[in-house]
Amino acid sequence: MVVDLIRGHDINWALNTVKFTKKYAARVVEKILKSALANAQHNHGAKDVDRLFVKEAFVDQGPTTKRLRPRAMGRATPIKKRSSHITIVLKEKEL
Repeated sequence: MVVDLIRGHDINWALNTVKFTKKYAARVVEKILKSALANAQHNHGAKDVDRLFVKEAFVDQGPTTKRLRPRAMGRATPIKKRSSHITIVLKEKEL
């Protein structure tokens, strides 16, 4: 839900929206958004930060850790600890 809020918007709007969203995932998405901004500046040579916008933002399923929980009469129940991969792609707007 948090990733859907920022998709297609400029970087400043996205950072402010994520900063004031009261979801647990908003903190994680904010961290990834700041990392994407730093990568765009230092590694890809983005000159003007104000021209950047969120081109793509999606969440994929990550690896699942499987554990067993002991139950009555010597049985066991599986526990699946799921994880996810968050991807954010920034692009500069054309003048």
